[in-house]
Amino acid sequence: MRSREVALYLLLCAIWGTTWIAAKVGVAAVPPLLFGATRFVVAGLVLGGFLAARRQFALPARADLPRLLVVSILLMTACYGLLFWGLQYVSSGLAGVLEMSLTPVALLAFALLLGDETFDLVRAGSIALGVVGILILFAPAATFSGGMGIAGMAAVSGAAIVYGWGAVLSRPLMARYTSTWLAAFTMLVGGGLLLLISLLWEPRAVAMLTTPWPLPAIAGWLFLVIGGSLAGYTIYMHLLRVWGSSRSGTFAFPSSVIAVLVGHLAFGEEVTTTALVGMAILLAAAWLAIRPDRAA
Repeated sequence: MRSREVALYLLLCAIWGTTWIAAKVGVAAVPPLLFGATRFVVAGLVLGGFLAARRQFALPARADLPRLLVVSILLMTACYGLLFWGLQYVSSGLAGVLEMSLTPVALLAFALLLGDETFDLVRAGSIALGVVGILILFAPAATFSGGMGIAGMAAVSGAAIVYGWGAVLSRPLMARYTSTWLAAFTMLVGGGLLLLISLLWEPRAVAMLTTPWPLPAIAGWLFLVIGGSLAGYTIYMHLLRVWGSSRSGTFAFPSSVIAVLVGHLAFGEEVTTTALVGMAILLAAAWLAIRPDRAA
């Protein structure tokens, strides 16, 4: 069982380290909320159909509906709405490092607030380092990128924060529902709400539903549906159940490196010395957030 989880973990790192390129290509041609929403609705329908065919898609208990709704909104609607919108103004590599390194820190912060983790100086240090890393990364954007650069980075950072909140809140549900069921439910509900927001708010969204997309956007969308959602999200929900919030969050390290390298190779994205310092500090914060207790 342990070797199976390790293999799934490595596959997750490879998938989520490369999804940033697919997302960046997609939001350049398709309204970002529409691009993200259709990805999750289709992936949720596929997973739901798979479970229904195996007679495993039972309706949730009424008492769980409020938490399921909140988790779906945080993990899907809020997180990916912010993330895909922010990707319009942030390089794929920087977005990958911001989101993936902040996620373990956010997981820790909400686990502390909700009583799932115990507070100590190391954990406090990880959160403090995360703040420092964010400030260093935001400084060049404030000087050179203008308001939209700052807004994009803030949106990507906010995506990691709400995702951490949703992941911690989802933990009690995992005792009653399978990882695949939770993935299908949250993608259908959260993705469906994001689609509604897109159709009401994004000017080109309705037209783009009936207009052929450029081939690069279609390829990116398919990779996100099959790799990022059907495979990646389901794997992550399984690891979250088996390993817990902190250990499963270590995907940030290899995935961040992959995201930066692929962004540089595919788009020629420049990585400045200041950005490298900020990224290193964020990754250090993530490492402190997920490292096991010395007494354990």
